[in-house]
Amino acid sequence: MERGLVDFIISTGANLYHDLHYALNFTLRRGSPFVDDRELYEEGVIRIYDVLFPATVLLETDSYIREFIVRSKLNEPISTADFHYRLGLDLIERYPGCAEYSVVANAAKCGVPIYTSSPGDSSIGMNIAYHELMNDSRFMIDPNKDVNEVCAIVMAGQQNGCVILGGGSPKNFYLQAQPTLWEVYGIPKGGNDYFIQITTDQVVWGGLSGATPSEAVSWGKVNPGVLPDTVVAYADSTIAFPLFTEYAVGSKYGQRERKNLVHKRDELVATLKREAKAADAKRKSEVGSTH
Repeated sequence: MERGLVDFIISTGANLYHDLHYALNFTLRRGSPFVDDRELYEEGVIRIYDVLFPATVLLETDSYIREFIVRSKLNEPISTADFHYRLGLDLIERYPGCAEYSVVANAAKCGVPIYTSSPGDSSIGMNIAYHELMNDSRFMIDPNKDVNEVCAIVMAGQQNGCVILGGGSPKNFYLQAQPTLWEVYGIPKGGNDYFIQITTDQVVWGGLSGATPSEAVSWGKVNPGVLPDTVVAYADSTIAFPLFTEYAVGSKYGQRERKNLVHKRDELVATLKREAKAADAKRKSEVGSTH
């Protein structure tokens, strides 16, 4: 992000929530996945595979999120990118230096939008729901804004490409931007020009949401002309991705000007709206001429 190599991010809410523990300077410890979870429950210890931490970490992180929402005075629907940007700025203000350890904080610092495809499926979403219920607030996450912002960013790109770690909802949320543009808005982009995925899943088990590159071609998600150059590495991303980033940072393309897309979202969505309205008018006129 600091080198301008990341334009925007789509993540699970869970990854972003647990990222906050590092920003808030909580200690997480390496344990074992083979401990007795009944004993952990009795001791008030949370386990994420081999990562262990006291339940108070969750409670204090939840408290921070709720207090941030109150401080922000948010009282209208916003996108997840808007929420995460404001959250990141708040972290930087209250915990100087935390951007070194937190993706959310560093993304705000570098102007990189972060989207979550399923905002209610995490503790961040749980605390947003609490705020709305308990304060009769109009603040909420509007998924329509997310869809349109991502489509606007993709439409604006001269070329589109992605690096995918794992799969699931975030993967398809990005890849669906191309079908949304041609199928719904009538603005064909031709599919992604670059596709790199690091995953341990196999297509036969249904976990590769958004499918393989070749299947994605049929949906208009990947440009047919680049299919031979798409890459799926069946590997543990915690091993493969650091090697990938080391190569990228060390190459002659290891730095570029930041796009600061978090500050350009309104402008890009306005352009998308104009283009979509023009395409819709053209489509209606063509239908009318056939009758």
